[in-house]
Amino acid sequence: YTAQASGVDAVFSFPSSLYCVPDATIADQNDIQAKAAFLFNITNQKVIYIQNSFEKIYPASTTKVLTALTLYRILEEEGRSLDEEVVIQQTNGGITAYGAKLCGLKRGETTNLDGLLNALLVYSANDAGVAIAQYLCGSEEAFVERMNEVAREIGATHTYFSNSHGLHQIEHYTTAYDMYLIFRECLSYPGFREIMKQKSYTLLYTDTEKNKCQMELESTIQYLLGNYQSPDGVIVVGGKTGSTPSAGDCLILLSSYNGAEYISAVFGADSKDQLYGEMTKLLSMELSDNRQE
Repeated sequence: YTAQASGVDAVFSFPSSLYCVPDATIADQNDIQAKAAFLFNITNQKVIYIQNSFEKIYPASTTKVLTALTLYRILEEEGRSLDEEVVIQQTNGGITAYGAKLCGLKRGETTNLDGLLNALLVYSANDAGVAIAQYLCGSEEAFVERMNEVAREIGATHTYFSNSHGLHQIEHYTTAYDMYLIFRECLSYPGFREIMKQKSYTLLYTDTEKNKCQMELESTIQYLLGNYQSPDGVIVVGGKTGSTPSAGDCLILLSSYNGAEYISAVFGADSKDQLYGEMTKLLSMELSDNRQE
C-alpha cells in the first residue's frame, strides 16, 4: 500500500484494512500549529485529522515506545520473562547530557526488567533504556539495530533510530505516522497498556551494599496528573511524552470516548502549554466524530 502526503511517498507492508491509512485529501490542515499531528479512531479505522504525518521529525522520548516494543518482541522470541534480574552495567547509563531525565541507577545495582520498563515508560528514564538494551543484546548498539528491524517489520519504514532513549542525534528520526504504527503495535501487549496508565511507579532495586531500596517515579503525562484537563467525557488512558530542544514537545496518547478508542499525537510543539492545548483540540474532535457514528 502506498500513500502520499506533503509530497512524500510512504510504502506500507500491512493490510490497509487493519490500520488507519491517511488519504492525501485530508492532509495538511491548519488547525494545529505544532509540526505534525493526527487523530485516528482505531475502533472504526477512521482518520479524523492529520497534519504533516509523513514528514521527518525528531521523536525525543516517544522513542521509548519502540524500545518497549523491541523488549516485548525479544522476550517473546526467546521465551524470556520480565522478572529477570538485571545488573546495571553503567551508572546513569553512561549518559552525561545536561538535563537528561535519569532514575540514577548505579553500576552494580540490581533490579528487574519489569522495573526498568516501568521506569522507561512512566518516568521516561533514559538510563533505563540503556540498561534494557545492554542487558538484552549485550550493547546499546546491538539493541538499536533490533529496534530498527522491528520498525521495518511493522511498516515503519521512514524510521531510523540511533539510541534507545531519544536524546537528540541527527541520525535519529521518524515520522508521526510511523510513531502511530509503533504505538499501535505496542498496544497489542496488555502489559504496555497497564504501564502507561499509571500516575506513578515505585521502582524496587538493590544497591551495591545489598540494601533493598525503592524510588518513587511520577508519570510525565500531565493529563494523568491533573495538571491539564481533557474534554468532558474523553478518557485519557495513557501514552508517552518527549521533549528536546530539537524535537520540541511531543505527546502520543491512547484515549477513549463513548466506547471508541483513539490514538492522537502532537509533535514539535513550542512549549508544554502549546502541546497540551493542541492535544486538547484533537481530543475535542472525538466528540464530534462520535456523534457522527
